[in-house]
Amino acid sequence: MPSPSYDPIIHIDEQLCTGCKRCAFVCPVGAIHGDAGSPQTIDADRCVICGQCVQVCTAFAADYSEDYAAESAGESAGSGLAGGFEARERLAAKRALRGMPASVREPLFAAYSTGHALEVRQMLGRPGLHKVVQCAPAIRVSLAEEFGLPLGTLTPGKMAAALRRIGFDRIYDTNFGADLTVMEEGTELIRRVLDGERLPMFTSCCPAWVKHAETAAPELLDHLSSCKSPMQMAGALFKTYGAELAGVNPADIYSVAVMPCTCKKFECARPEMQASGYRDVDVVITTRELAYLIKDRGIDFAALPDEPFDAPLGEYSGAGTIFGVTGGVMEAAIRTGYELLTQQEIPRLQLDFVRGEEGIRTADVQVGELELKVAVVAGLQHVGPVLRAVADGTCPYHFIEVMACPAGCISGGGQPKLLTEQMRELAIRARKSAVYRHDAGLPVRKAHENPGIKKLYEDVLGEPLGSVSHHLLHTHFKSRRKPEEVSLKEEVKL
Repeated sequence: MPSPSYDPIIHIDEQLCTGCKRCAFVCPVGAIHGDAGSPQTIDADRCVICGQCVQVCTAFAADYSEDYAAESAGESAGSGLAGGFEARERLAAKRALRGMPASVREPLFAAYSTGHALEVRQMLGRPGLHKVVQCAPAIRVSLAEEFGLPLGTLTPGKMAAALRRIGFDRIYDTNFGADLTVMEEGTELIRRVLDGERLPMFTSCCPAWVKHAETAAPELLDHLSSCKSPMQMAGALFKTYGAELAGVNPADIYSVAVMPCTCKKFECARPEMQASGYRDVDVVITTRELAYLIKDRGIDFAALPDEPFDAPLGEYSGAGTIFGVTGGVMEAAIRTGYELLTQQEIPRLQLDFVRGEEGIRTADVQVGELELKVAVVAGLQHVGPVLRAVADGTCPYHFIEVMACPAGCISGGGQPKLLTEQMRELAIRARKSAVYRHDAGLPVRKAHENPGIKKLYEDVLGEPLGSVSHHLLHTHFKSRRKPEEVSLKEEVKL
């Protein structure tokens, strides 16, 4: 299989892989191949960079030993490592290749994602740069796990404090971008439903889902919302509106995003993500990589005080918060869409009919005189039947949320790694509960009531889907299908 011309981001170290095939079994798009007992390989073109293989991999090199061997399920598997054993210098080289600070002491697993912690550490020490950071909703309910706190511990204030201490000048929030996404995407949905065009409309905030759509169903790309993800909307604003507020040159801004998602590294490098005139998000690091940087500085995370995010680009509502769980984008959009359409307060904010687990959930939502048919797809392996229904014209829904990872962003490939399925399930439940508690406890729970969002539209954007919004906040998608592959509509006919 030829090597891709770009960094595939997800890798399998053939010296460590034991061929257990856990990664192949969990891959939602069948991108991992190899015989049992032999190192596995990744089809980078098909791979959606979700990182679920990284989460389940248990073949590792023990970082704490003088010599090391691949191990799986607690049993020595030295034969899975070329030559059986290697010098400790080789281990250090592997760590550096993965972008891990030398201070980090943890096993090196066979499946891993390209790291950028060393780059960020270097840039944070560079004078003359204005360093800004945003954190996804899922980070604040998972980061604490890396420091021994209970699963699902909610720590937005400690997270903001830690980010200041490692060198960031402004602590902004992806949740602000999520609230903005609700405004743009909700307005886009209303317009499409009323005009009866390009339905159903799919969400577009999950980059792994977008890459899959570009690869497996490019003929349906017009059905995706044109909205950028919350991360990319925020990134475009930081180097335009944010630069103006801070009185800095956009060229001097170094913008970092902390994400639970390994595919966000791919998304920020897409060439169309330069609405500010610069690369809108310079680099993405994962939850685990942020933990590396905090530990590298010797910071006692548990002892940190709670500190606020910086206004106005750090202000957020409960609607932005629930983007971190499956069904959250849908619920946030309905909260605002209902009130924009009916000009009445939504009767109930907690919309249990879109909350749930992996698989497909559907509902009929009465919004004034409009009956909105919605679906939530959690786990990319479940989207195939939906795509085929859209292709053959039998899909009954108006609005479909798709998340590649089984529980949404809280189960992303960049989240804290847990070695057993039981622990992963416990963590997902705890993180989900924390997200909903955070939403319930916030004074503002609807995106359109976020004062920072109101000010942004008053000062800069004017209105949702306006010309400024179109330039900064919306995007386009492209086909990644190989010429020899059968189109989805041809597949339906077969």
